[in-house]
Amino acid sequence: MTTEKIAIIGGAGELGFGLALRWAKAGADIVIGSREAAKAEDAATRVKAVVPDAKISGADNVQAAGGASIVVLAVPFSAQAGILKAIKPALKSAILVDATVPLAATVGGRPTRMLGVWEGSAAQQAAGLLPGVPVVSAFHNISAEMLHDFALQLDSDILICGDDGAAKERLSALVKLIPGLRPLDAGALEMSRIVESMTALMISLNRRYKTHHSGIRITGLPA
Repeated sequence: MTTEKIAIIGGAGELGFGLALRWAKAGADIVIGSREAAKAEDAATRVKAVVPDAKISGADNVQAAGGASIVVLAVPFSAQAGILKAIKPALKSAILVDATVPLAATVGGRPTRMLGVWEGSAAQQAAGLLPGVPVVSAFHNISAEMLHDFALQLDSDILICGDDGAAKERLSALVKLIPGLRPLDAGALEMSRIVESMTALMISLNRRYKTHHSGIRITGLPA
């Protein structure tokens, strides 16, 4: 059982809500954050409808971040900078887990085109906005739909990038709480630019093979 308090900023969205469901089922202590506290509270209520004994609540982004030891940012890239600036004073001793992907919708509305980020990646942009806060990146290539459906068995690697070894270990422990997920240390934070771009590849594969369940699995590593 983890002693971490997890805030999921963007927990009412597809990825954030899926992570909230899975961690709630594992017994983790969670607070969902949203710009509007009412929206976050509604998402927490929806989690409890699936996991009745969930230790979960909802709050506005600043309050959620201020009460957590690990803050997961699961929002669209367009919202990343503004939200980080808003919650920065509340982060205190927390680590930030950035799951942002700089995608832009192409003609037809499919988000498969990667945007250029001056810092190199969305995670590196987050680190630049939060000096002194340990930033790691993860959860770019996991199927939100699979996280939502407890009838589906997860079988994916979670690639974690970051320059703070202790922060990566703490996140790895949380990943292991979710059956079927394996945390892998994918190197320094600059590797995020590669991992983030793989999201566009997964979207393309899902469309090509008419599924929503593709994921990443790395072979040949020690068990």
